[in-house]
Amino acid sequence: MKITVIGSGYVGLVTGTCLAETGYHVCCLDVDPRKIEILQNGGIPIFEPGLEDMVKRNVAAGRLHFTTDVAASVAFGEVQFIAVGTPPDEDGSADLQYVLAAARNIARHMTGYRVVVDKSTVPVGTADKVRAAIADELAQRGADLPFSVVSNPEFLKEGAAIEDFMRPDRVVIGVDDDRAAEIMRRLYKPFQRSHERVLLMDVRSAELTKYAANAMLATRISFMNELANLAETMGADIEQVRQGMGSDPRIGYHFLYPGVGYGGSCFPKDVKALVRTAKENGHTLRVLTAVEEANEVQKLRLVEKVVSRFGEDLSGRRLALWGLAFKPNTDDMREAPSRVIVEELTRRGAEIVAFDPVAAHEAQRVMSGINGVVFADDMMQALQGADALLIVTEWKMFRAPDFEAIRRSLKQPLIFDGRNMYDPAWLREQGFDYHAIGR
Repeated sequence: MKITVIGSGYVGLVTGTCLAETGYHVCCLDVDPRKIEILQNGGIPIFEPGLEDMVKRNVAAGRLHFTTDVAASVAFGEVQFIAVGTPPDEDGSADLQYVLAAARNIARHMTGYRVVVDKSTVPVGTADKVRAAIADELAQRGADLPFSVVSNPEFLKEGAAIEDFMRPDRVVIGVDDDRAAEIMRRLYKPFQRSHERVLLMDVRSAELTKYAANAMLATRISFMNELANLAETMGADIEQVRQGMGSDPRIGYHFLYPGVGYGGSCFPKDVKALVRTAKENGHTLRVLTAVEEANEVQKLRLVEKVVSRFGEDLSGRRLALWGLAFKPNTDDMREAPSRVIVEELTRRGAEIVAFDPVAAHEAQRVMSGINGVVFADDMMQALQGADALLIVTEWKMFRAPDFEAIRRSLKQPLIFDGRNMYDPAWLREQGFDYHAIGR
């Protein structure tokens, strides 16, 4: 089976590479010549553990190809994955212009049957729009060619995307005809040798499943953050509460970690889009509206703690900040809490010395308009002469640092921990002034 993946960003590149890893021949298309040049020269335009080696291995084996040639990519694969961006519009809805442009390009160049697969996260009803766009282009050509439109949402965690694709919990396929269903089953057969993971459903249910899953995870995060703030006020320890809750098998431990809010390319965008979709259909999703509001407030939680300690005017204060990416094992700065924290602290006059083992370069780009932030090459270097340390992303390298070296580097042993990485009692015994979330 030959497969085309349209869009060589995060989802498209992981999808294409993992499919090639199982033996399929894959052509990845992107309209950005710079991105394709990087890939053809053996690099990758994103950071994802293990991906670069897998790309090189499959390119060398002749199974993975990259191109900017639309006509060639449409001719290549019977299955055409659309994995382009769906950025939020000003009203929070998903912008489908790139998805529909990809669909029209397929229709302009196809000469036989094609399975068009929506891999991008798209609102309910997008498959109908894709189907209509293809039919319109074919009609303009005077071509009567068969095609199917399938919804196959991705459930990839940044930082663990290869594992998620190669060993999926489930493969959701929304399909309306038997021919496409059989092709999709055959395509995913290498990924479910131990047991059945494919969930076949109608297209609209598949489209909603992706949004529903991300909205539920975002809800758990905001709920725990709200509880953490309450626990802190009432003198309870949210870590003990988390363990008490998570031990109930009906609840479980996943996504019950309080912190400084969620970010990234999925949760913020998908929650907004689902709220907007509901509104367009006459429904108000009150819970998700509150989830979004709580998350925006939570991003300011560390700032509030710093201001409570030093006062509203932070002029002359030097603050070390560990972690910039929205989560570990990625360089993704989209909607990252660090962006809000740095902006608010520098606005009050603070100087920020930030360190991130992977995302520093991307952070420099997105924070280029913020005065008062500099980037350190080493986590300990960031501490030199700082009034306090702020922890924003829970990278593994921050789990067991040299606390004596931290004490020597800081002007005072003061830590604001936005990810609850350390034991408060032990740190206080070591003479640290330690402020966490809900502890």
